[in-house]
Amino acid sequence: RLIDCIGPNSLNLRTLVTVVLLLISNVFMTMAWYGHLKWKSMSFLQHAGLFTLILFSWAIAFFEYLFMIPANRLGSKETGGNLDLFQLKIIQEAISIIVFTVVVQWVFKGEAFHWKYALAFVLVLIAVWLVFTAK
Repeated sequence: RLIDCIGPNSLNLRTLVTVVLLLISNVFMTMAWYGHLKWKSMSFLQHAGLFTLILFSWAIAFFEYLFMIPANRLGSKETGGNLDLFQLKIIQEAISIIVFTVVVQWVFKGEAFHWKYALAFVLVLIAVWLVFTAK
């Protein structure tokens, strides 16, 4: 089991694996939340009702949770990691924005990227820095 393989003495490794798992999780999350808006070429989605779209998104989100839950367990101080809940959440939000931007620009395409978005992302990264220097 992944969590058992990475012991409490490997805190930096636990944090690194946490971030990698969060990255993977957020790819699935972005696809689940926004994919149905962009995958109009999929024949079964063209005439799908809201309930079908919800089920489709849940099926994708299942894989999000396969990575998100182990990431949080590995990183959390509650289970031997070195991150408190606020740090986990702020990291997750920053990763979410980064993954979202990459997916929208390179997979979905067609969305304009405004300088205000870049500034907002910088502010989120400042929030990450603040959370880790607050103690």
